Amino acid sequence: MTALPRAPRWTSQRRLLEQTLAELAHNSTDLHAIKQAHAQVFKLHLHGDLFAAPKLITAYAGRHRLFAAVAVFHLVPQPNTHLYNTLLRAYAAFSFPIRAFSSFISMQRAAIKPDNFTFPFLLKSCAETMILNVEMIHAQVAKSGFFSDIFVPNSLLDAYHRCAVRSSAGKLFDEMPWRDLVSWNTMIAGLAKGGEMAAAEKLFEEMPDRDLISWNAMLAGYARAGDGDRAFEVFEMMPERNVVSWSTVVSGYCKKDDLDMARKLFEEMKERNLVVWTIIVSAYAGRGRGREAMALFERMEEEGMEVDGAAAVSILAACAESGLKGLGMMVEAQVRRMKTGLTTQVYNALLDMYAKCGDLGRAQELFQTMPRKDLVSWNSMLHALALHGRAEEALSLFRKMSLQKKKNNDHNDVADDDGNYNDDEGVVPDGVTFLGVLSACAHGGLVEEGRMIFAAMERDYSVRPSIEHFGAMVDLLGRNGLLEEALWFIKAMPIKPNAVIWGTLLVACRGQGEVGLAEEVLGELERLPEMDAGNLAAASGVYAAAKRWDLVSEVRTKMRDAGAEKMTGLSCIEIDGVVSEFSIGDRSHHQSEQIVKMLQGVGDHIRHLSQTAAEP
Repeated sequence: MTALPRAPRWTSQRRLLEQTLAELAHNSTDLHAIKQAHAQVFKLHLHGDLFAAPKLITAYAGRHRLFAAVAVFHLVPQPNTHLYNTLLRAYAAFSFPIRAFSSFISMQRAAIKPDNFTFPFLLKSCAETMILNVEMIHAQVAKSGFFSDIFVPNSLLDAYHRCAVRSSAGKLFDEMPWRDLVSWNTMIAGLAKGGEMAAAEKLFEEMPDRDLISWNAMLAGYARAGDGDRAFEVFEMMPERNVVSWSTVVSGYCKKDDLDMARKLFEEMKERNLVVWTIIVSAYAGRGRGREAMALFERMEEEGMEVDGAAAVSILAACAESGLKGLGMMVEAQVRRMKTGLTTQVYNALLDMYAKCGDLGRAQELFQTMPRKDLVSWNSMLHALALHGRAEEALSLFRKMSLQKKKNNDHNDVADDDGNYNDDEGVVPDGVTFLGVLSACAHGGLVEEGRMIFAAMERDYSVRPSIEHFGAMVDLLGRNGLLEEALWFIKAMPIKPNAVIWGTLLVACRGQGEVGLAEEVLGELERLPEMDAGNLAAASGVYAAAKRWDLVSEVRTKMRDAGAEKMTGLSCIEIDGVVSEFSIGDRSHHQSEQIVKMLQGVGDHIRHLSQTAAEP
């Protein structure tokens, strides 16, 4: 019997490589293994192979190496529909719509026909403002005859809702030859997200079948609209609930500031995930209830729940809002113990939290030790310095930022092989940067520097000034007594000044005692629909400083007739995880009597020291 010839070694190597690539494309966190497989592809001259290339693209995209994935695609001499679809899916995952559409156009030019997967991937890449692109794809779908595949029109429905064109979504829904449960759920979720709860409820009642997704969409819609009572009614009617249902209703009561009800529902949950823990901890932290927030966070740790980057950023933002430095430090400690460590986003949130909680030194230390800084990092540090009145340091930081014009405004172009998106030119200032620099100049009295920076915004950086930038310049001029220049600046603005702009100048008039100019500014304010109590109070202060009591009385009468009441300013302090708030005349604090006695004692002691120093 003649022995069969052995399969060539090359064939066995190829089979093993194909198996490895399939496994890496399906699930791999090992970038080194992907690169090794890529090297084998080159060794076996398979870099143009229509099986190997899609697997490599998927594997690289899964590890956030889009640059490498695109490079693999361009090595294939004759790409087919499947390969283009793989690239489109990668662009969709990275939200790069421009490059996705560019690839689709290349596909058409090469006369490669799309299939029923092409359009959903392309639609998924569409941003919320790309309605024209969605309409173009809609036309292509109709032309190609893919409406029979329910997956395609469902993707169109979702894209229209993401672009907030619900009329087009409704028309498409009505024209669909048949609809499945996904079609109904997509319509209901889109309407609910857009706040059209009456239309969503009508459609919900008409549904032939409902599932948990349908109920959760209605629940989320009412919670988002702030209708906690209706959300709870839906929650009670649900035939089944999951952790998403519970999390949504807890979040709804948190948004209503009904923490007691939110906590009651939270405690009733049989299963809690990281999302609901983040919701409840952030809610307590954001309202200054530090002791309870820290106790919840400790309990969360005891139950083995660790924060991820998104949860850490959410809780830290709440800490920054209410001044809860203690809880922020606990979050930082936990994140540092985790394997993933501090990402750039978490570093930025920590920097902002420490700065707003008054610990500028710690914020600066974090900024200096960050392994990688993005534009948000620089802007956060710059605003922190401005907030603390460190104008010269803020300007010095601004000068360190790249002075080169950015060649491509879309920093989401292509990631390099390390997954970074910043180009070699460095970090380019944007509108937020200039707002922080101008604010720093205003607080530091750096008028000339502020003028130069404002002039350079559009000229050197292609950043068009917004109403906020004009307001910062008015504040800069007004704080430094240049009221006539500020008035001229407002009148020369290319956009119509709003109440904030005029109000800023009015406050400056009060500081300088300029009654005549204040009356002119007040006249401008009274012609605007958004005139508020704060501006009237500022006018009253101007007249009171000039002892024009008749005008003070007139303004107070206007405030009373309009039912306007100026919001009282608050001061906060955190002690042992408890944030206490104080305002003028407020005796609601449980230790108010002791605090008043202490302040009186301090005042008496200061007066005694002054009298002693004045004696010969």
